[in-house]
Amino acid sequence: MSVDRSELHELVDALPDDQLPAAGDELRRRLPQSTTNSTWPPEFFNIIDGTEVPTDVAPNVDLYLAAYGFGSDSL
Repeated sequence: MSVDRSELHELVDALPDDQLPAAGDELRRRLPQSTTNSTWPPEFFNIIDGTEVPTDVAPNVDLYLAAYGFGSDSL
């Protein structure tokens, strides 16, 4: 028996409210378990640190990105 996503949506919509938690648990059980321990914020947050941080980054973002090669064609 083949089931597509739209049929699954219809089946879930037809379930009584008291059966939704069990159905959700069953579906979560079938998902691959994530082994990554994602923490927030990622390491790269606050990567710019120090007294030489420019204060005009927001209005000149394109200039700063261009200085490091962003937005230019790949060679």
